[in-house]
Formats: sequence, C-alpha cells, structure tokens
Amino acid sequence: MPQRPNLLLIMTDQQRADTIGSLGNPVIRTPALDRLVREGTAFTSAYTPSAECVPARACLTFGQYPARTGCFSNGMSMPWETRDNLMAALSRAGTYTAGIGKCHFTPASRTFEKNGLTERATQEELVADPNQDDYHRFLREKGYGYLKDPHGVRGEMYYIPQPAQMPAALHPTQWVGDRAVDFLSKHGHARQPWFLFASFIHPHPPFAPPAPWHKLYRDAEVPFPSVPPESERRWVFINHVQNRYKRRDRGWDLHLLCVMRAYYYACISFVDFQIGRMLQTLEHTGQLDHTLMIVTSDHGELLGDHGCFGKRSYHDAATRIPLLVRGPDVPRGLRCDRPVTLLDVTATLLNRGGASFQTHTPDGDDLLALAADPDADRTVFSQWNRGRNAIFLAINRRWKFVYSAPDQRELLFDRRRDPDESRDLAGLVHDPDWTTSRAQRAMRRCLQEALKTMGETTAMDGDEWRLWPVRTLPPNPDAWLLYQDHAWADQQIPGYTMEPEGEPPE
Repeated sequence: MPQRPNLLLIMTDQQRADTIGSLGNPVIRTPALDRLVREGTAFTSAYTPSAECVPARACLTFGQYPARTGCFSNGMSMPWETRDNLMAALSRAGTYTAGIGKCHFTPASRTFEKNGLTERATQEELVADPNQDDYHRFLREKGYGYLKDPHGVRGEMYYIPQPAQMPAALHPTQWVGDRAVDFLSKHGHARQPWFLFASFIHPHPPFAPPAPWHKLYRDAEVPFPSVPPESERRWVFINHVQNRYKRRDRGWDLHLLCVMRAYYYACISFVDFQIGRMLQTLEHTGQLDHTLMIVTSDHGELLGDHGCFGKRSYHDAATRIPLLVRGPDVPRGLRCDRPVTLLDVTATLLNRGGASFQTHTPDGDDLLALAADPDADRTVFSQWNRGRNAIFLAINRRWKFVYSAPDQRELLFDRRRDPDESRDLAGLVHDPDWTTSRAQRAMRRCLQEALKTMGETTAMDGDEWRLWPVRTLPPNPDAWLLYQDHAWADQQIPGYTMEPEGEPPE
C-alpha cells in the first residue's frame, strides 16, 4: 500500500442533509450511508458555500468562496487560468487522479487533462454534442441512442416524478457506480495513491429512478413537506422566481408532491446502493482502511418545504448538505455539529494527499482538525449570484443570518430554538434582553467584513449594504417559464411542428 491514503470523494447533486436513515430520517433506506455514519464521522451542520451546482463545485475545486473564485452562478466560467485547482495539486503530489460522472466544470470545452485529471469518464446533464459525452455514447452502443432525455424529461416535466426510460443496468447512476467499482478493483494493488471523484447527477431533478426502484417508496409513507405558518412572508425573490419557472406557483397537488418526494428518496437509495458496492470493492481489495472516503453533495432541494421548490434559497433544505467522512484516523460514530462547508472538504483532501495550492491559500480547514474540537463555534458563509440578484448567508452554531439584495431584506433565524426556520427574528422590537438584536448586528458585521476581505465589491456601499432596486415577478403567470432541452435534440416533426412565422411586428 502507498504511504499516503487513497482519496475517494463521492458527490451527489441536490441532496438534502436530512436524507440519511441513521441521522434521523425514519422513512428513507440508506444502509451504505448508515454504515459510514457508524464507522466514521458525520458532520451534521454542513453547508454549501453556494446553493447552485457550478458555483458550489467551483468552491470545492479551488477551495475558495465565490467572492474569490468569481464564479457566482451556473453558466459562469471557473477561474482555471488564474487559480490552481484540487486535482492539479494532487497530481503534482504524486496522486493518480480520476473523475467519473458529473463534474459540471465550466467552460465545458476544457479537456480533463487541463483540469488535472489523469482519467475522466464524462456524464453531464445538458451537453452540446452527445458524441462528446461518454454516457451518451454508451447508451447509443446499447441501442438507446434514440433517447433525447436520458436523465429524465425536463422542461414542463422538470418536477414531475417519472420512471427512467432505460433499465437499471443502463441507468446513469448505475453507470457511475459500475465505473467507480472498476476503478477501485483495477487500483486494488497499486503502489501509487489515487484520488477518485465519483459524482452522481441524481437526486437532481427530474426525479427519474429506474424500475423497480421507482416503487421503493409509496406516496402514503413519505412525510408531507414542512410548511410553517405564514411561510410566504419569509420568501425572498429567488423563491418566487424558482416557484414560477418550475411551474409550482399556480397551486400544487399534495398527492403529486408526495409522489415527487417518494421518487426523490428512491433516487438517493439507488445512489446508496452504488456506494455500498464501492465499500464492498474496497473491502475485498484490502483498501478500505487505507482510503479516506468523503460523501457529500453540492447543495440541497426545497422539495415543497416552506411552499418552495428548487435550490438557491437560504433555507436549510437548500443549503444544508450531507457530509460523511470515513478512513484512517477518522473518529468512529462521531456526530459533529460544528458548522463546516465544502471548502473544508478541499482542505482535507489537500492535507491528506500531501498537496498544496501554488497560487492561493484555501479558505477551509481540515475536517478532522475541526472534529477534534467539536464544541467550538465557527461561522461559515454562503453566496449565490451577485449584484442585484445576490443572496448572502452567515451561519454559526446558534444563528443563521441572511441578506437578500433584490429584496433589500435581512432575515435572522435561531437555529437552536427554531430549526424549522418558522420565525424571522430580524428587526424584532420586543426583545427584552436584546439577544436577537445583538445577534443580528454581530452576524451582519461578521458577514460584511468577510465579504470585504474576500473582495466582494457589489454587496457593500461603504459600511452599509448597497441598495439595489427591489425586484418582483412580472404579473403574467406565464412570464419567466423555463424550458431546458438538449441543444442537439431535434424537436421538428414534419407536418406537425409549427414553423416560425417570422419576426413579430414592432
């Protein structure tokens, strides 16, 4: 065995923190994740540094908050040319690096060699050319090249639960699991330490598990969403936007929502099955106790909680993520509720891989060092977008502080007394001991100072929040609906598809 441990980073997409059976979910069945909880450390207060796919993954890749990476939302490029990255640093330190599944690197045109990966098997959600995606080529070879939506039908069906269009053996989740198992078997006796990034698209919508997994949970057994009284009063602009373009703002069927949650759980259980296969392979090849395993997600999913859907929001359902660590020197059975973030994952992998960045210092800390002092407090931050659309968070053990620029609004939640985020305490007048008003000032100051230090220039005007215009949705309920289809998928049906009628009159 190599002197340094092997590194296995398993990432899901859009998985809430409350979807692990042994951490308090009485419905979901996750035996592999439950094993990691027993045999490792569970960080139960882990938060994403940005509640959207690309900026969160940029934070993980470069070990910095969005204000430093300059990547604030999907579609923005990651700073490859100006920043060292995790995979390149590990490669320089002598680690064999591989990526399987969804990386969501931007721009998508970058080859994996430029990202520091020695080996890469690609599976992305929306691709410009299916010939450039390994999973699409695999489906074509298996006779499923006719599928236009291999990860589930998007657009109008984006939040409609749906069985997968291929058998379980060809499902995208199984494809990642198969290749991860092959990699682990192949490197079972290698003397060179390895790093494997195994990344699953699920449970990101559409919620499309394969048969028979799609009937693992039934609508009557999953819990209803948590919708505290007057939840809409605590919505911010991004909640209104997401509910609109996900077609959830004109009323929704509670039965359909329960089916949605059941399929979401099924997607997670199918990922859990793949993680179990990886654990078995590590065990059979003698690598298990010489491998540092980290399981996490990029962000969560509201799934009807607070009457909202999607990510990007400040709510825990969207920002709090699972984070499990198992391996050499990792305490067994420890549950650490000290606030941590994906940036700490980066720092941990660098430390355990004997690597460092050449261009900058990561913003995070080693998770095992943080777990060694589990009762200490700490503040972590999160940011989605910037300028007039930005939303900022600061979280410590007791408080969550939020500022939404398009609403010109601060929110404050007592995490200890109100874990359901049912009461916004910002601006509370009747505060006899001034606890909340002091907390609001302290958390605001902490967040603003951090943003200044990180170089965020659009948030502040001197020592105060920059007041961007308040934003509202257009009154037309069909305005801002979103359609997402593969650019290469031909939608034309001769004789039936309506042809464009030219430019509208001025």
